[in-house]
Amino acid sequence: MQLRTVLRDARARAGLSLRDVERRAGISNGYLSLIESGQARKPSPRYLHALADTYGVSYSLLMELAGHVAPTSLPDSTGMNAEGLGDLSDTELQQVRAFASFLRASRFSESRPDKSQP
Repeated sequence: MQLRTVLRDARARAGLSLRDVERRAGISNGYLSLIESGQARKPSPRYLHALADTYGVSYSLLMELAGHVAPTSLPDSTGMNAEGLGDLSDTELQQVRAFASFLRASRFSESRPDKSQP
C-alpha cells in the first residue's frame, strides 16, 4: 500500500477534485498532485492531518505510509482522541466522524462572506 494510492482512492471515493480538496484542506492543488503522483515523498504531518480530516481516513495510516512515526495516542481523522470511543461500533464511529466533518465544514462556510448579501 502506498500513500499516493490511498489518497487518490480516498479522493475518488469522496467524489472530490483536486480543487475541491484545495479549498477544504487548504493545500494547493499543485502540491496535492505531487503527493498523489508520489513526487512529494514525505508530506508534513500538518498536511496529512488535513487530508485525513477531508477524506475521513486514518491519520495514523497516512503518517505511517509517508514514513513518519505515527503517534500512539493521537487524534484520529476527526481530530478527537480515540480514548473513550472504544466501545462504539464501526458504524457509530463513522457517524461521529461524519458529524465532526459536518461541524468543520459548517465552521468553514460560516467564516466565508456570503456574496449574495449586499
